[in-house]
Amino acid sequence: MREFFKYVFATVVGVVISLALFLIFIVVLIVGVVKTSLKEERVNVSNNSVLLLNLDQAITERTAEDPLSRLPIVGSDGDKSIGFNDMIRALKKARTDDNIKCIYLSVSSPQAGFATMREIRDALIDFKTSKKKIIAYSEVYTQGAYYLASVADKVYLNPEGALEFKGLKSETMFFKGALDKLGIEAQIVRVGNYKSAVEPFFAEKMSDKNREQVTAYLHGLYSTFLDGIAKSRNISTETLFQIADDYKIQQPKDALAYKMVDELKYKDQIIEELKALSGTVKKNNLTTISINDYARNVAKDQNTSGDRKVAVIYANGDITGGEGSDEQIGSERISKAIRKARLDENIKAIVLRVNSPGGSALASDVIWREIVLTKKVKPVIASFGDVAASGGYYIACAADSIFVQPNTITGSIGVFGVIPNFQKLFNDKLGITFDGVKTGKYADIMSVDRPMTAGERLIVQNDVNRVYDSFITRVADGRKKTKAYIDSIGGGRVWVGTDAVRIGLADRTGSFNDAITAAAKKAKIKDYTVVEYPEMRDPFKSLMENTTDKVRTYYTKQELGASYQVFQQIKSAISRSGIQTRMPFEIKVQ
Repeated sequence: MREFFKYVFATVVGVVISLALFLIFIVVLIVGVVKTSLKEERVNVSNNSVLLLNLDQAITERTAEDPLSRLPIVGSDGDKSIGFNDMIRALKKARTDDNIKCIYLSVSSPQAGFATMREIRDALIDFKTSKKKIIAYSEVYTQGAYYLASVADKVYLNPEGALEFKGLKSETMFFKGALDKLGIEAQIVRVGNYKSAVEPFFAEKMSDKNREQVTAYLHGLYSTFLDGIAKSRNISTETLFQIADDYKIQQPKDALAYKMVDELKYKDQIIEELKALSGTVKKNNLTTISINDYARNVAKDQNTSGDRKVAVIYANGDITGGEGSDEQIGSERISKAIRKARLDENIKAIVLRVNSPGGSALASDVIWREIVLTKKVKPVIASFGDVAASGGYYIACAADSIFVQPNTITGSIGVFGVIPNFQKLFNDKLGITFDGVKTGKYADIMSVDRPMTAGERLIVQNDVNRVYDSFITRVADGRKKTKAYIDSIGGGRVWVGTDAVRIGLADRTGSFNDAITAAAKKAKIKDYTVVEYPEMRDPFKSLMENTTDKVRTYYTKQELGASYQVFQQIKSAISRSGIQTRMPFEIKVQ
């Protein structure tokens, strides 16, 4: 027995020591990574450099420094990200940088929406005015990848590779059957026949109204997609449509035959061509600098001093109350940023950059109020990214002017609420029952262990109607339209940017930089600097606060793979509370 306890004690001590050493190693490693990530060293740009433009990384609204992504146990090249704003600034700088001789565009499956991709395409088109060449190469081009690559002077495909060109699709997952099996009823209260965010919870297929709007916006996206490729490749949109419709690109040789690519080449051949373009001696290695490093250099050169500034306020992600995060619009945090910019006398104009499907109606109204107050003292221009729908549109509708991309998803002026009823799940599946007492008829309103009464449903419906009336009133005032007109184009309907301009929900199509230029012009300033709000969260603090969540997210992604998006949608749906001004669906076009 004594020997047994001796071995047990030795084992426990060994485990404790090993664990302590492991924790010390992790702490040291994290500190080292953080210090490395926060160094202010510039990356040297050599003569005859090739700018490596990797577009397979996550392209976000702003570049976030994430020290954890550099840990070998968690991070990888696929976890890199860059803000489209920094990328565009870098491309503009590269256009006149004598050290940058050409661009090597590497893209297979970009992680960005169509409006963001258009911003990048336009920046690449501008780069080409320098007469410097852009070479695109990939073993596989998805449709989004080809949309970006098509702007290059030469588009190359691996001889054994693939080019996907088949048209766009949009698909919605419906949960009604699963909820029925679980004994869960989704009690829906909404305004707007097109407000289909709740359809997956009570239907098994798309309603006619939903199908109508999805068909309209999908064709709008497709039109912009084909037009861009047609202009770059000098192929008519009709021909491109037919190529996709008949699925004519099945082999690499088909892509060459239909002039979708210029040649079929291997990577070594691409390197030799890049050497020739950059003036590199054949026997020497190619000198490259990544867009991430180059953009970091450009960011450090930005001058944010001066007494004439244009503030860009980023509103990115779901809208919620409280502080939110860099990927979520917290009404408290964004409101503070707007107030700070309003009270700063050196800031002469504001650009509200919105990329949001909406969220909490209350939080949206809190932000809207700050925009209204700010517009009284200085110009406010809104710039919409991939999506500015429902609450995302709400917060910006009071702006002096609204800029969209032709393929921006916007509108969705509608309101809904979902109150789940778990009675059958509790009673029939789990054998759980509830009983209690109350002092008022509606003391237990919103209970999830029973169906709503007629009186409760009326109360909730009245509240939803009230929020919707406020919503269309805000939009009508901001857009100088009647409430009746806004109601006629509202009802939860989603529009693409070109249609939004046509019906008056936006003022013009234009890029993010166009919006900044317009803001400066309205403020009557010429020489100005651009400052960004709200301040990005400290990466070290974020690392220490959210390491567990990030590690959990990483491994969940690894386990679920392509199904991770479905997991996110379900998790998001069950976590929502309060009345929502949210886009009818999450758009991922493939």
